[in-house]
Amino acid sequence: MNEPRRRRLPWTAVTVLLLAALTAVLVPAVRDEGYVTDPAGLTRWYAVAWALFGAAAWTVRRVPRRRVVPLVWAGALAVAVTGLAGPPLTSTDSYRYAWDGRVQAAGISPYDHAPADPALRGLRDDWLFPRGGPACARPDRAPVEPGVCTRINRPTVHTIYPPVAEGYFALVHALSPSGVRHKALQVGGALTALGVTGAVLWVRRRAGADARTAAYWAWCPAVAVEAVNDAHVDTLAVLLSVVALGVVVRRRAVGGALFGLAVAAKLLPAVLLPGALAGVRRWRDAAVLLLPAVAVVGLVYLPYVLVSRSSVFGYLGGYAAEEGYEDPGAGGRYALLRLVLPASWAVPAVALGMAAVVAYVWWRGDPLRPWSGALTVTGTAFLLMTPGYSWYALLLVALVALDGRAEWLGVAVAGAAAYVSAPALGGGTVRVAYGLAAAVVVAGWAARAGKGMRSGPPRVAQPMWKESP
Repeated sequence: MNEPRRRRLPWTAVTVLLLAALTAVLVPAVRDEGYVTDPAGLTRWYAVAWALFGAAAWTVRRVPRRRVVPLVWAGALAVAVTGLAGPPLTSTDSYRYAWDGRVQAAGISPYDHAPADPALRGLRDDWLFPRGGPACARPDRAPVEPGVCTRINRPTVHTIYPPVAEGYFALVHALSPSGVRHKALQVGGALTALGVTGAVLWVRRRAGADARTAAYWAWCPAVAVEAVNDAHVDTLAVLLSVVALGVVVRRRAVGGALFGLAVAAKLLPAVLLPGALAGVRRWRDAAVLLLPAVAVVGLVYLPYVLVSRSSVFGYLGGYAAEEGYEDPGAGGRYALLRLVLPASWAVPAVALGMAAVVAYVWWRGDPLRPWSGALTVTGTAFLLMTPGYSWYALLLVALVALDGRAEWLGVAVAGAAAYVSAPALGGGTVRVAYGLAAAVVVAGWAARAGKGMRSGPPRVAQPMWKESP
């Protein structure tokens, strides 16, 4: 009777060794300052980390079930801690978070002034606003006044972050000891990332599903880099989104309210709503979900609207134009569509493609697994729009952990390549990376179809909600 156990034990040891190697690689990866000076070297670190992650995610499938959850948690903690090994490496967004928290603590709306506004000179310190030529000579510093620069990107424009994110920044500032600087937001990112691991395990358990897929989030290199080291607020939105997807199956109004909070933390989770509406056939049933979501977004915006003299949407429109979403011929957006269509057709093609995928998920989606339809919609949006910022894919990674279709992780790898590797590998990196990711998704679909499995959510005979409460 002990023979099967002896055959399985090595898989646990192999997985532990792979996780140890992963954390050993992630530490120098988040400390390597080559993002600007040596992107090729940083790309190599990332490639090794993703390879080790993939290997560990594969071997954990052979670990005895009783060891899976402790192993997932141990790996999650180790990966999160690696993100604390150095200051933010590939993004300066967390400096804006720290500034917005400081501004709110002074009783000022974060939407009313840009960081470079002379009216806020009294809130500046030498950390966020270094002084002197040597301190301001670094490529990640932006000039503010003669002899003064800042770590904050786009210091002349107003913040774009929604109110739940702004509340989070204010809370972190209020709880932070004096002089803690970037570590407070990194610790907040680590705790939030661990919260996502717990939420994924909770949702998988409620669904009666295997806990192993939680490793797709818990051990992912993107969590160490984007959620912890760069402390992106997207992780908070991911946490709210995962809980919302778990709750909406049984309590649609509560789930709708949680979706509202997620959207008010980072606007991207709005793309999850089609998955949450899978199987709905009556308008009043949809309203039970959508009205609480809209109401929560409005309620959390209201206090800022009342106290702000400027728009609470800040630089949002300018940001969309800057990133090329309004001009399909600029940058790397819509990269795959532009291979086969004129640039001017890209935006209409995205609209038609997304409408088709949303209709498919709505008509054939599984209401008991809303995260499955949400993954299909979100992943398709990424492939069509080819975003250039790697941290956007944190939401996609969490959906993969919920649903288990690992082929979609290639989209997250493509985002990292587009953001980190393009300066070293050239302008075609975005097209190649997202093209390979699309090929992996298609191959995964074909493999599932070949095994007699549906590539997407199964058809359901009954609507999600037979009656409104």
